[in-house]
Amino acid sequence: MPTTYLQLLAAVAPVFVMIGAGWGFRRLGGLTAEADRSLLRLVVNLLFPCLILDTVLGNRALGEMGNLLLAPAVGFGTVALGYGLSYVAAPLFGIRDARARRTFAFTTGLYNYGYLALPMVQSLFGAPTSGVLFIHNIGVEICLWTLGVMLIRGAGPRSSWRQVLNAPVVTILLAVALHFAGGRTWLPPFLLTAVKGLGAAGLPLALLLTGATFADEARGVRLAGHFADSLGACLLRLGLLPIAFLLLARWLPCPDELRRVIIVQAAMPCGMIPVILAKHYGGDPALALRIVLVTTLAALLTIPLWIQIGLRWVGG
Repeated sequence: MPTTYLQLLAAVAPVFVMIGAGWGFRRLGGLTAEADRSLLRLVVNLLFPCLILDTVLGNRALGEMGNLLLAPAVGFGTVALGYGLSYVAAPLFGIRDARARRTFAFTTGLYNYGYLALPMVQSLFGAPTSGVLFIHNIGVEICLWTLGVMLIRGAGPRSSWRQVLNAPVVTILLAVALHFAGGRTWLPPFLLTAVKGLGAAGLPLALLLTGATFADEARGVRLAGHFADSLGACLLRLGLLPIAFLLLARWLPCPDELRRVIIVQAAMPCGMIPVILAKHYGGDPALALRIVLVTTLAALLTIPLWIQIGLRWVGG
């Protein structure tokens, strides 16, 4: 396992290279915006569910009740902490308008729990920890679609609960049930091989689409005059919140796989979905996009640092 800063940077770099490839291919006209919707549906509804099934079935780490029961609670609790701290701290960075404050908290409070976190967990720790990450993400999704939507709307959740039951979450629940039913031993080998092949295609395609989306949206980003909110997001998401996460990882009585998930999530920049949801629910999408882009770029340097600190101080 890589442990030095440069080794960890080398482990992180391929993820950003794939995002950069998507950015470049979009700018060169090789990946059109018209293709995004169908490719994203393919990733979310087929390739990612196959990746989840391949990772969860037969995963020894799910035999630990601490992984199975604590992981969703950690996912929910860490996102809720991010929302609360970011909302309270927003005025310190000159963000006092109600709409901007809600958007700042909604965006800064949610870390990237999928497209960046998963390839890093796979690269550093392998399938057992990847399976626990999927279980952890159920709690993240519940917090996003309940507390998160309440926050960005400034109102009650209404029908947000329905969004929790998306294809990846349903697949996780199904995969856990199949895992405990011994599915890895009785499902046809040709089916498992096909699932593995389809799942392997999910992350690279998702990262290419992420880069292409950044290439589109970055054209309208204006950093001039918005230094304070971008700096505030970086200080919270890449500075203060990682410390809180690593304290949790150090002191929470949990299996090593969940501890590793917390370490990786401590290092993550802001998630990308707030840009879309801010537009849909009446937030400030320009502010959300600016925060996501700035924290993601800065994270290229800070991710290896926080993972290095976590592995040395927390262990796992």
